[in-house]
Amino acid sequence: MKINVIYNKDITGYQKVLAETEDILNSNKIEFLTFELSEMQTYGDFTLVIGGDGTLLKAARFYAKDSIPVLGINIGRLGFLSQSGSNGTESVINAVINNKYVLEERLMLSSCDTTALNDFVIKGCNPARTSKFYLEINGKCVCDYIADGLIISTPTGSTAYGLSAGGPVIYPTLEAVTIVPICPHTLNARPLVVPSDEIITITASDKMISISADGTEPAQIKAPINIKAAGKKAVLAFLQKEGFYSVLRNKLHWGISPRPY
Repeated sequence: MKINVIYNKDITGYQKVLAETEDILNSNKIEFLTFELSEMQTYGDFTLVIGGDGTLLKAARFYAKDSIPVLGINIGRLGFLSQSGSNGTESVINAVINNKYVLEERLMLSSCDTTALNDFVIKGCNPARTSKFYLEINGKCVCDYIADGLIISTPTGSTAYGLSAGGPVIYPTLEAVTIVPICPHTLNARPLVVPSDEIITITASDKMISISADGTEPAQIKAPINIKAAGKKAVLAFLQKEGFYSVLRNKLHWGISPRPY
């Protein structure tokens, strides 16, 4: 096994976890190379990512082209996609070395020569007001929204911005795409779940719209835009002891009764 070790220098505390990771790999005589997030390269056949969810998303998109699995060691905030905090580094690496993990292929979306593992967020170019957005699927008119924007989300991203905007939680390996309006100026707009092989087209009342992939800096482009399933899927590694529903409970407190005073 050869391992890519990716770290995010912008997250406080990465030095300690990176040094521990390198020491463990060296002691187990595992070949590896270390790369800063902005300087990733393809070296190994497995990738360890030290950072938060944003770091893991970027690494997963990068290594998807070669179908290289990615596993996160969280030193960010929520760490929804990561398998361990900084206190569990040794157990995570030992699990990887001993092949005690499972792999999941995750749908990604493509638009404007950009891919997203979580979501695309489309807004008007004037953040101080709502815009009118027109939604087509496979060339057929579906509806229009007066809203702050639209979130086009993968199942992986359904627990991110889409969830905060009132969208459904989708099991992460399903082949589906969720369309969630952001603050729609109506009482009857609801999220829409469609098959992943549909082509989603969005136009707007503004000539230019803002589009952001996985929370990156938005770009202003001319409408309309098309969003569809990407040609490659991200490959995420998870420890066998964890499951999607337990992560929902432990990190989002899903299904937990209120505590009595």
